[in-house]
Amino acid sequence: MSKKAKTPSLIASNKKARHEYFIEETYEAGLELLGWEVKSIRAGKMRITESYVTFKDGEAFLFGAHIQPLLSASTHVAADAMRTRKLLLHRREIDKLFGMVNQKGHTCVALKVYWHHGLVKCEIALAKGKKLHDKRATLKERDYQRDKQRGFKNLV
Repeated sequence: MSKKAKTPSLIASNKKARHEYFIEETYEAGLELLGWEVKSIRAGKMRITESYVTFKDGEAFLFGAHIQPLLSASTHVAADAMRTRKLLLHRREIDKLFGMVNQKGHTCVALKVYWHHGLVKCEIALAKGKKLHDKRATLKERDYQRDKQRGFKNLV
């Protein structure tokens, strides 16, 4: 009997972030969640399209993530879907991100949330905003690569 290797399964992703920002570094952070939030996440009720990371008192928080409460999940707790959730990072990672966000005009955004060995992990990125011409160049390059791949498939 061999154990099946657990692969990270995606819960939610922020596709808009890669279009809006240049991604410079990525970090894996744990999320501090309540019981009803875990149940809702298992049911696939999470969105992170407008979420970003804020720093306060030497700690990192995920702001703007939406976890829709289940009707049957909790009757004794008032569920707040847009609650600010604490991110679990190492001290040196928090210090580095905090310094970069404050000094160089960078921002910190959430890219995706996924399961990793039974825990909810959030991939956050140190990012810099794109200008309009950068977004156009990215779209143009992506279209070119797609057309190039189509050309190779037609030759084979």
